[in-house]
Amino acid sequence: MTLPCITAARRFDVQAHVPFCIDAEQVGWIRTGDVPLLARWPDVFDIDSGRVTLAPAFNTVDLRSAALGSVIGALAAEDRIPGWRNETYAIRNAFDAPPLAYIERAASRFFGTMTYAVHLNGVVEYADSGAPRGAPQLWIARRSDTKATDPGMLDNVVAGGIGWGFGVAETIVKECWEEAGIPEEIATRAVAGRTAHVLQTLPEGTQAEQIFIYDLALPADFAPRNQDGEVGEHRLARIDEAARWIEEGAMTVDASLATLDCLLRRRWIDEDACAGIEALFVPPVFA
Repeated sequence: MTLPCITAARRFDVQAHVPFCIDAEQVGWIRTGDVPLLARWPDVFDIDSGRVTLAPAFNTVDLRSAALGSVIGALAAEDRIPGWRNETYAIRNAFDAPPLAYIERAASRFFGTMTYAVHLNGVVEYADSGAPRGAPQLWIARRSDTKATDPGMLDNVVAGGIGWGFGVAETIVKECWEEAGIPEEIATRAVAGRTAHVLQTLPEGTQAEQIFIYDLALPADFAPRNQDGEVGEHRLARIDEAARWIEEGAMTVDASLATLDCLLRRRWIDEDACAGIEALFVPPVFA
């Protein structure tokens, strides 16, 4: 049986989208139903039946950012782009590539551009394996009901997008404190797992995201405390509980993949239970 999160992570209909390009390079996907919205700016976009391209007159990062920013602001005012974040994302097809433009984070899914995130598994392994709570456990967060995406769903103890100007390590430290009150001296001990790739259709557009997965050993006497209001609660879960929440779809797709990676690497679950997951560690290719 294929888990729902594995199917959802690549649930994407190419025929329902057209490529979004800058300088002949595809950098995103736009829903065919949204293309007429962009036709209102013929000076900004060149549109044909096969793609939407940012006009070549915008040939610098600053010019592209300004042109897209004007469009994004207008679409947000019409509620076409929900969940405004006041965070800057760079348009780039690789994490270490130079930016082609900067956009508001909320617009990344409308344009289907590549985004980057960190997800951290909070692992508690008790020293005394003979104790009643000796089996390893995971700290799981429940997202605030006011979150713009996936409100109320279960999530990793720490998860966050990587904004422009932040590296992976910096983001881990920042998000560890904001989401769980984990101090820097503990956060810096996070150990890298694998990198998952999601390409899925969502109500607000396309999520094309690269997820850097990490594990962090947390002290047995530590309890996460949210600092920024984005987490409703934290739960200390047994491995079988976390696996059941993934199977039931109670956990976000991203968090499910990150948790499964942790459980598989540590051999806490059988690989047969995760048919198809290996494909998600290979990035999808823009057409």
